[in-house]
Amino acid sequence: MASNSFRSQIHLGVIIILIIITLLTPITTYNTSPQPWNILSHDDFAGKLTTASSSIESAATDFGHVTKIFPSAVLNPSSVEDITDLLKLSYDSQPSFTLAARGHGHSHRGQASAKDGVVVNMRSMVNRDRGIKVSRTGLYADVDAAWLWIEVLNKTLELGLTPVSWTDYLYLTVGGTLSNAGISGQTFRYGPQITNVQEMDVITGKGESATCSKDMNSDLFFAALGGLGQFGIITRARIKLEVAPKRAKWFRFLYIDFSEFTRDQERLISETDGLDFLEGSVMLDRGPPDNWRSTYYPPSDHLRIVSMVKRRRVIYCLEVVKYYDETSQYTVNEEMEELGESLNFVKGFMYEKDVTYMDFLNRVRTGELSLKSKGQWDVPHPWLNLFVPKSQISKFDHGVFKGIILRNNITSGPVLVYPMNRNKWNDRMSAAIPEEDVFYAVGFLRSADFDDWEAYDRENMEILKFCEDANMRVIQYLPYHSSQEGWVRHFGPRWNIFLERKYKYDPKMILSPGQNIFQ
Repeated sequence: MASNSFRSQIHLGVIIILIIITLLTPITTYNTSPQPWNILSHDDFAGKLTTASSSIESAATDFGHVTKIFPSAVLNPSSVEDITDLLKLSYDSQPSFTLAARGHGHSHRGQASAKDGVVVNMRSMVNRDRGIKVSRTGLYADVDAAWLWIEVLNKTLELGLTPVSWTDYLYLTVGGTLSNAGISGQTFRYGPQITNVQEMDVITGKGESATCSKDMNSDLFFAALGGLGQFGIITRARIKLEVAPKRAKWFRFLYIDFSEFTRDQERLISETDGLDFLEGSVMLDRGPPDNWRSTYYPPSDHLRIVSMVKRRRVIYCLEVVKYYDETSQYTVNEEMEELGESLNFVKGFMYEKDVTYMDFLNRVRTGELSLKSKGQWDVPHPWLNLFVPKSQISKFDHGVFKGIILRNNITSGPVLVYPMNRNKWNDRMSAAIPEEDVFYAVGFLRSADFDDWEAYDRENMEILKFCEDANMRVIQYLPYHSSQEGWVRHFGPRWNIFLERKYKYDPKMILSPGQNIFQ
């Protein structure tokens, strides 16, 4: 009954907002420009807007390789003004046409697509000579949103500086991760990437450009961060920097008891001046050792680890990192030794590496190149990423890791599970997260064949149904919902705010239609 009452209140709120907006919206005379391909001859877009089949095909696919959504045209802008002009043209036309910003194409369900609209190829604007300005005194970098994070890192390290919050994979655009959240094992300490932004330039769905921050145009600033591209296209971001460390002490500890595994993780993320990185993962008795990242362990120990995995069927790995440089190189070993003594892992299963800061942050690249060399990178990726409240994580372990996953016996690829502190996030931003003070990121980062990815998708649905039936209040990260009702549940009581912002900044529903939030 409570759920029905809540939905009724939400639907009533939506209706009231729509009525108010309709009454307040002035009557506007629109140009007639029914479809994007009709503007190919427009002087402002000569040589930039294309319907070439190769461009259309590339824009229709993404890293997920489970959908193909074809735009009518692709814009290869040479400047921010090109995007602004096209958005204005769409907004002033009747009917308008949709636009979606595409960075490196790493979405996995067509989120950066625009069916019969225009996909904006943000990477065409990258200019190595002027895309980033670093302030050593202000400790920030002004970065074109089309830049990849690896490019940002390379440039800031030249000056001995670095951003503090990362994703595990660095070949993603700044604008792409800021439109979602940008999380990894640094999030518990430094917050997601969206909380490490000081200022942005954004083009709204009306074709209006604005510089925004927490003190200037703050509503747009908070809306766009984690806003799934619904309120504007981010074109520049000012990223907070710190002095870069030189190296990383990188440890892995194996566990057989889930409660001890999570207890240790939760204690470690509560310490204010401890680790710089913490992630957990699940190691399953499924397939070859590569599924649990065997290159992370010495070959001499592979048989021992395989034996334990087969015996237990599910074990867990805690991965932690402490950065250091010349000033701390003599104390870091002692600190990490004390850390190991405080943990409840299986004795004899601790592994240590000492690597450069760059090598640690860019660790996924080696695996990517290996998979590409085998033709195993451009394959379906039916991923599922969830935020699970701390109070529900044991139930999730029992019902999913030791239940659905083992029973179906199809999951391959990394399975991540690690906690975050809610107080490192900002509720004014659009990203949806659980209400509890600590929640877990759980990621099923699967790779499949083109003829069997749907089996993984069905397993995803089974996991989501289990969570819903158990009232676990999980929230999808990098979300996909097939209906607006699913999005209403996703945002919960914050749906009305999301809707109000949509009508404020993109009233004609032009931006990011591939998210499938608004029709």
